Amino acid sequence: MILIKFIAASIFFLNFSYKNDSIKTPIKEIPKEVKSYDIIVDANGKGDFKTVEEAFNVVPLFKTSQTKIFVKNGIYKEKLELALNKNNVTLIGESKEKVILTYDDYASKSNGAGGTIGTSGSASFIVTGNGFKAQNITFENSSGPVGQAVAVRIDGDRIIFENCKFLGFQDTLYPRESASRQYYKNCYIEGTTDFIFGGSTAVFEDCEIFSKKGGSYITAANTPESNPYGFVFLNCKLTSNSGDSSYFLGRPWRNYARTVFVKCDMGSHIKPLGWHNWGKPEAEKTVFYAEYQSTGAGANTASRVNWSHQLSVEQFKRKYSMKAIFNDWKPN
Repeated sequence: MILIKFIAASIFFLNFSYKNDSIKTPIKEIPKEVKSYDIIVDANGKGDFKTVEEAFNVVPLFKTSQTKIFVKNGIYKEKLELALNKNNVTLIGESKEKVILTYDDYASKSNGAGGTIGTSGSASFIVTGNGFKAQNITFENSSGPVGQAVAVRIDGDRIIFENCKFLGFQDTLYPRESASRQYYKNCYIEGTTDFIFGGSTAVFEDCEIFSKKGGSYITAANTPESNPYGFVFLNCKLTSNSGDSSYFLGRPWRNYARTVFVKCDMGSHIKPLGWHNWGKPEAEKTVFYAEYQSTGAGANTASRVNWSHQLSVEQFKRKYSMKAIFNDWKPN
């Protein structure tokens, strides 16, 4: 009996001690973001790194699983490149409006060797790895109206941007490589001349395309002849602070450019002709510029150039699903 009482008293003492310890030194909960992300970037020094570049540097080459990087609110002035074979990186901002990745290079800037850095070299953010995804981030080239100045250049395949902003003037967004497939969902893209340009297959869904005062062309596709798709805009809103009839939907950087607007809301800044041949009459026979059931003041197709197309219902259903455009890749 004495032994039993001793054991009971010991258990009570231990329980009381643990309870008191838990009151004195409560265990902190691990923040959700620490549980959810592999790397946290915070310009104020409260994450794993202060810069996005440092986070990219520690991503191993040829990684097949996802690396999730969370970026806290802040302005990050960095010229960034996600290198070749740094694959499956997801970059998630705390807030689209307050996470700003920016730089101010431009094409005519000296390269220090008697030449210039060029359009491709002007990019603030370059994606060369495959399987990259960005959410809730503003990407900016802050050099201003100084000619070609790219905010984002994409060379990798299977790239997704969701709820992101792309800010610049001429040549803002450069989906460059012909083998690259890209998907933009609920994004905002602004610029002046040719501010969406390149040779990739890119779908823009539910995006706002804002044509700034001072420009004339929204797109300048460089689609290779072998690619059945170039730029496809689905349910997008075309807005502007420019005047009426001030912008063409596109012009061909190369002669097989392909650009299609499907069920978009087009503002009055869109010119009645719709499309421009860039002074190359021969391109009129090779480009594929088309529209389907768009609305708004700029969507009246009565005066469109006679070498553009209006999709039939059958063409739209057969050729403009995600599966038809992206084949074996399903953006998610």
